Amino acid sequence: MITSGRSDDELVVAARRGDGAAMDELLRRHYDRVHAVCRRIAGGTRDADDAAQEAMIRVVRNLDRFDGRSQFGTWVYRIATNTALDELRRRKRRPQLHVVHDDDQAPAEPMDDRAHRDVDAVADRLAIDTALADLPEEFKAPIVMRDVGDFDYAEIAASLDVPIGTVKSRIARGRRILVEQLGNRDGPDERPTSDPPRSP
Repeated sequence: MITSGRSDDELVVAARRGDGAAMDELLRRHYDRVHAVCRRIAGGTRDADDAAQEAMIRVVRNLDRFDGRSQFGTWVYRIATNTALDELRRRKRRPQLHVVHDDDQAPAEPMDDRAHRDVDAVADRLAIDTALADLPEEFKAPIVMRDVGDFDYAEIAASLDVPIGTVKSRIARGRRILVEQLGNRDGPDERPTSDPPRSP
């Protein structure tokens, strides 16, 4: 994609003046991160697609309400988080099926070193996504905002309307649950966490 080289703030000013190209560039610039946030919270690819699309619509509709007190990206990811949480709440009324999504599958190829790394990466992502899907919402949202959206604790607290201490506690407890879940999914010879192996 060819970009103009303008900052987010410059693009926001132009988009507010009706510059469609500036709005398009803003949305394209942040879409991947928005989708990542939505996927981690909402789970399945289809729900993440729906949430990401809705988040982009909300960004366009509410652009005039962006006050510049935070970075534009932070504001966008906060919208994405709230949109994904809305999608998650709606989905609770629907029956759930755990499936492997098309985008997580790859055609068979020789199992050389690169293929091994690709398979490991997909397996790790699926394991993390599944573990996140099992987390209660109160833990899932702050972890995704912190680890995927790069929010600081104050921003998470403001977005979720809870004290900073509660945010830190939920992130710590949620991460412990994730480590336990991921460790339980691995066999005795598998890597339980992302920490590097220790020397004997």
